[in-house]
Amino acid sequence: MTTGSASVDSQIPPPRPPAAEASETPAIGNFVRSSCEPHRAWIEEQVRLKRNAQAIYQDLVDQFGFLSSYQSVKRFVRRLRHVDPEQFDRLEFLPGEEAQVDYGEGAPTVDPKSGRYRRPRLFVMTLRYSRRSFRRVVWKSSQQIWAQLHEEAFRYFGGVPNYVVLDNLKEGALKPDLHEPELNPIYSAMLAHYAVVADPARVADPNRKGCVENAIQHTQSTALAGRRFETLEAQNEFLRHWEETWASKRIHGSTRRQVEAMFQEEKPHLRPLPVAAFRIFTEVIRTVCDDTTVRVDSSYYAPRPAPIGSQVVVRIYVSTIEIRDRHTQALLRIHPRMAHAGSVVLPTNERPFNPSRQTALLLSSADRVGPQTRALCQQMFDTEGRVGQRAMWGIVGLSRKYPARLVEQACAHAVENRIYRYRHVRATVERLFEQALEQVNAAPQLTLPLTQDHPLIRPPAEYGDLFSRAVRHDAGNNAQRTVIHDDRAPAIRARGACATPTSSGATSAPAVPSHLKLETQPHDDHAGN
Repeated sequence: MTTGSASVDSQIPPPRPPAAEASETPAIGNFVRSSCEPHRAWIEEQVRLKRNAQAIYQDLVDQFGFLSSYQSVKRFVRRLRHVDPEQFDRLEFLPGEEAQVDYGEGAPTVDPKSGRYRRPRLFVMTLRYSRRSFRRVVWKSSQQIWAQLHEEAFRYFGGVPNYVVLDNLKEGALKPDLHEPELNPIYSAMLAHYAVVADPARVADPNRKGCVENAIQHTQSTALAGRRFETLEAQNEFLRHWEETWASKRIHGSTRRQVEAMFQEEKPHLRPLPVAAFRIFTEVIRTVCDDTTVRVDSSYYAPRPAPIGSQVVVRIYVSTIEIRDRHTQALLRIHPRMAHAGSVVLPTNERPFNPSRQTALLLSSADRVGPQTRALCQQMFDTEGRVGQRAMWGIVGLSRKYPARLVEQACAHAVENRIYRYRHVRATVERLFEQALEQVNAAPQLTLPLTQDHPLIRPPAEYGDLFSRAVRHDAGNNAQRTVIHDDRAPAIRARGACATPTSSGATSAPAVPSHLKLETQPHDDHAGN
């Protein structure tokens, strides 16, 4: 055979290896045919019964004479139990349509109270379209703080979305409900101020707000993992820098676009912020008292037209007080917030001067202290009406701490000088009480001489006779107890002798009285046997 370039093209290529026949090593997908395949139906039934691979292998050996290994059964069962991952529909939203909020845990930070590292709460609000987030850590949460964090987030974004999706935490939703959730009143008022609708997610359904859940996880694993901060401000400053430098510049995995670029598209679609910021308040429930006022921070405010005994809602702002109907939330009255404790904000034409049952009880208690106290309380009621009943109760209560005569003197001084004030009466009573104590301390202490002769002191002979009779009485009782003990002694000794076995040694048993021999005879016969 000649060699050369022409002969190379004419060479016959070597034959291919023979193809495997269909009967040899059949495969199912990427797996070789399992030795468990002949028993597939039976194994599937056992898997539906939730039996483990070890139990199935043991029954295969016992019932079918299975010859392969346990690992073969385990691999086969694992394939049968394979479950496809749960499918989710990814929701798409328009720019400025939705924001999601939730709490997480921040990085360890030094607690200023304890001086130890503690994890604060991490608040995150994420815009659904662009994935731009606002992050802030706080030590504790409350209704006011929750609303304030929302307001800071809206200011940070430069606008507000159409609605906010939140979890069913107490700061947001007081009562979870799919159709009519009961929102926290402060949170509801804040959203109404910004014209935002709240959309609480279903209970135990974090997938509804998966965008903010991922944002929290991303913050914890990327920005805060392995870090510690000395102050809360330092961690907030770091989160702001990280968001603007790294988080907003990243290419999002779902949209394959930069977060900052999408936020610039979304920002014009956010609704503009209102001119005035939301005023944070504290809401409490108060009952209208007998004098037609409600007490708020040691001051008293008029709630009319709310009737006496009804409950009203009081919103406490920094400088004002709002009183609303509890059922309709209708605004009843607005008052300036008083800084001085004990102030009464009640117009004169609204003060009730007709006596009530409480007024009659109060005047009756004052009459028991004295006539001057009754006169002063009556004059205070005629001047101030039912509003003065609190001061009247205070004057009557002074008699429980100080002598009634001192209270009477103070009330007489107040009536004489026309000073109808509880504080004046209390100061006068305290001054009179101190003067009385000084007089008692300044009075000379009387020293009484010792004496042996007094109608209350008996002669020594009577005391001696009393002691002698007591000694004789004790001696008679002791003698009686001794006689009773002597009468019982023979029976006790006899019982002791019967309980003592007869000894076969040289020592003889003590003599037993004749009248006890019948009692000991059965024991002797038994011993002889």
